[in-house]
Amino acid sequence: MSIGAHVRDDDPIGAARERDAEVVQFFLSDPQGWAAPEPHPQTDELLASDLTVFVHSPYRVNLASTNNRIRIPSRKLVVQHAEGAAKVGAKGLVVHGGHVVKEADPAEGLANWRKFFERQSKEGGFAVPILIENTAGGDNAMARRFDMLARLWDEVGEFGAGFCLDTCHAFAAGEDLVGIVDRVKAITGRIDLVHLNSSRDEFDSARDRHDNIRTGTIDADQLVAVVAAAGAPVVVETPSEGQAEDIAYLRAALGR
Repeated sequence: MSIGAHVRDDDPIGAARERDAEVVQFFLSDPQGWAAPEPHPQTDELLASDLTVFVHSPYRVNLASTNNRIRIPSRKLVVQHAEGAAKVGAKGLVVHGGHVVKEADPAEGLANWRKFFERQSKEGGFAVPILIENTAGGDNAMARRFDMLARLWDEVGEFGAGFCLDTCHAFAAGEDLVGIVDRVKAITGRIDLVHLNSSRDEFDSARDRHDNIRTGTIDADQLVAVVAAAGAPVVVETPSEGQAEDIAYLRAALGR
């Protein structure tokens, strides 16, 4: 598997060189905004490089929401960012599973995901695969606990949805990392990308705070075991000053 990092948006190639990364993930617009992506300044260089590229959608996206003012622009934004991701040669667009509010039935959120995939399928699909990422908190989240993830996959699996496994999110959500790859694949049939992050907080904290591999609360050997079992590209979304060390540590631990 190839190993890399989530890097700064404006210079992913330079950031990859600094970290000795084989994979880069970045945003195509403000992660806290609703803007469509602009042409990336390093498009030609990215397409000509040997880097494996992934794009992360903005955090505001919530395809499960029962609020039309959130769900409808989220649909538009995902389609736009998938198109932008294709232009830089990305292998997929990472999208969080989203949630519904406390008063809503989670089944409505699951149905909203299905409607999105159904409609886009009729329009020719997405420009790149959509990789749904598990999340750390929220009682009505679509991809926090794996029993709900299984229900989500019953709705979207037939449309070719991909999966991104985030280790910090799983740990914070109360999912044991021992055997997690087998449990995920029993649900989704696939892992397309691993976000390999340790946590600043304890197990089942519901807090999404990433830490570097050897300084966080997750056993580093367990993180290595997840990477080895998954056999998928790896992106560390850890604090940037330690990313080069994280990548080097993983390669050494995996005998690469």
